Amino acid sequence: MPSPADRGTVDVPHPVLTAYYPDEPRRSAFLRRMFDQTASDYDRMERLLGLGSGSWYRREALIRAGLQRGMRIADVGVGTGLVAREAAAVVGDPRLVIGIDPSAGMMQQARLPQEIRLVQGTAEAIPLDDSSFDFVSMGFALRHVSSLSAAFREFRRVLRPGGRVCILEITRPENRLHYHLLRLYAYRIVPTLARLLANDRQTVKMWRYYWETIDACVPPAQVVQALGDAGFVDVRRHVVLGMFSEYQARAA
Repeated sequence: MPSPADRGTVDVPHPVLTAYYPDEPRRSAFLRRMFDQTASDYDRMERLLGLGSGSWYRREALIRAGLQRGMRIADVGVGTGLVAREAAAVVGDPRLVIGIDPSAGMMQQARLPQEIRLVQGTAEAIPLDDSSFDFVSMGFALRHVSSLSAAFREFRRVLRPGGRVCILEITRPENRLHYHLLRLYAYRIVPTLARLLANDRQTVKMWRYYWETIDACVPPAQVVQALGDAGFVDVRRHVVLGMFSEYQARAA
């Protein structure tokens, strides 16, 4: 496993993980196949990983970052809609929410109000108009982008001046005991439960990969720097339980 000093550059969330794909150009194809194949298991396993706190936490994080009633929001990396569902409740009208994801399989599993529009696309090339949103969110998908700078420039592009961004991510705990406890749970216990409960055998692999991307990810300070470099101001990181990072910023 890479050491903290080797976890990549400002632009790449983490180094190539050769146990899963051979090189960076083939990472996106690997991810799309994996998420398409395991989509039917995702919500069930996510509830285990989040210990049942996911819905409440996502809603509170969006509110902390400035999401308000009536705002138009793009949820990038929408997946099965776990953040988009909470966003719709906060803004008060599901027609104000658009979800973007490269995995058609994940979006097909989304249980969302039918008024929420889902669009296939990536964080690095968002298929939406310039300056058309008040808020951009991303829930636990930052480790899967190919370029922080490209993703954050796209976030800035689709936001109106003064629009806000909220990126939720799990980061390595700085406390050594907390780190080992998280590793035991995420890398051993959750995959074991996946082997017993999942419909698809690739789900075990997905959750091992999930932990390895957490373990190899660039430090939070580099994410904050990348947001600033992309033209965001008032960039800050709010931390919950030493591992849930909420990156908050405003478009200049």
